[in-house]
Formats: sequence, C-alpha cells, structure tokens
Amino acid sequence: MTEIWRVGGAQAVAALAYGAGPIAPVDKIVGPGNAYVTAAKRQVYGAVGIDALAGPSEIVVVADGQNDPEWIAADLLSQAEHDPGAQSILITDDEAFADRVVNAMARQLVRLSTGTDAGASWRDHGAVIIAPLDQTPSLVNALAPEHVEFAIDNPEALADQVRHAGAIFLGRHTPEAIGDYVAGSNHVLPTSRAARFSSGLSLYDFIKRTSIIRCDPRSFAILGPHTVILADAEGLPAHSRSASIRLR
Repeated sequence: MTEIWRVGGAQAVAALAYGAGPIAPVDKIVGPGNAYVTAAKRQVYGAVGIDALAGPSEIVVVADGQNDPEWIAADLLSQAEHDPGAQSILITDDEAFADRVVNAMARQLVRLSTGTDAGASWRDHGAVIIAPLDQTPSLVNALAPEHVEFAIDNPEALADQVRHAGAIFLGRHTPEAIGDYVAGSNHVLPTSRAARFSSGLSLYDFIKRTSIIRCDPRSFAILGPHTVILADAEGLPAHSRSASIRLR
C-alpha cells in the first residue's frame, strides 16, 4: 500500500512511529531533518527502525591552484548556507590560492540572502588545510565527510584511496550541488563521521535478511558435540542439553 501524508517535523516522526488518527504506525523512518527531527528519530528508535541520525551538512573540497577561486568559494558556501552548524573545509597545496578562495568567499557572502547562516558556519566551523595533494586521501578518511569534491586533474587517482565519504564528486565541473538536485545519487548521506560505518540511503535500507538453518542427522552429528562443549563452557546447561539429548 502506498500513502502520502503532507506532514513534517518531530510531530510527524511521532505519528509515523506510534500512529495518529488515520496515520498508521510504520516499521521504519528514513530521511534527514533539522535538529528536532533528529532528536525525535533518536527517541523512537526501537519502536521503529531508522536509517541514521543526520547532523549538519559537511563538505570537503580538495582543489589545486588551477581552479577558479570563485568556483571553489561557491562550492564551500553551498554547504555553509544550510545551517550555522554546517562545516566547509578546503584542502589545497597552494597557499596563495587558498587566500584567493577565502577572499572570494568574503565577497560572495555579502551578496548571499543566506549570508548570515553561511557566514556563521564559515566563521565557527570552516577551515583551510594546506597539504600536499597526495596526502589528501588520508585527511579525507580521517574527516569522513558527507561530501568531498576532488577539483583536480585525474581526480580518480586520489578518490580511489578514499574509504570514508558519503559521496565523492570528481573533477572541476562536478560541484556538490549537482548531486543535490539532478545527478541521480541519493542526497541522504551520513554526517558527523558516520561515513566510517554507514552509507547513503539506498534500496538496502529497505531490505531485511533472515537466517535459515537446517541440519540433517549427519550434519547434526558433526555440529552437535561442538555445541555441547561451547554451551557447557558458557554455563548454559539447557542449551547444552538441547544438543546432547539429540546425540543419544
């Protein structure tokens, strides 16, 4: 059955978890939201399943000095404008280029309608890291960001070394914003370093697995004695008897 309800916020999470009027309880709640939605998902977990606890947006841009600093500034601000708690980080091997990007961000912030939030985000959570490009995969893996752009020539060489990132954007003409809207990749991605152990929302979030075990007499005769030994060692006599009674 397919239903669409025009509801949102923490109250919608509660309605989906426990039911409210014509809204029936569901088995799993997925998708991002603000801090209140995230707190609500944390509280209902157990009554329902959830995909992840979404934090503020994050972007890491790996860029060399061959880029237009205005482009890279815009990419960093594209995440900073989401929330004062968002994080934007530039990694480059060119200090002079980094200065040009920072100056470009200052110019663009003045014109942004979201400049108040973006400016607070950049001031409190932004960063510029000067490092050799061949060291950037290890830095990205340590940060495990939601989004990472490789705005360099031959981006695959470095991106192939990244193990922890929600989504990777390759090349100078692949800004993160294109993934938000039209590229087709899922926009619900792990944040707060959760890319170390989780992936973006996908079909797999709606698939369960059930283990099926079957022993015939011959296979049980092999596995049963080991079960008895382990159960006895753990101090669980009923477990041990469940196996040993079949070995007699």
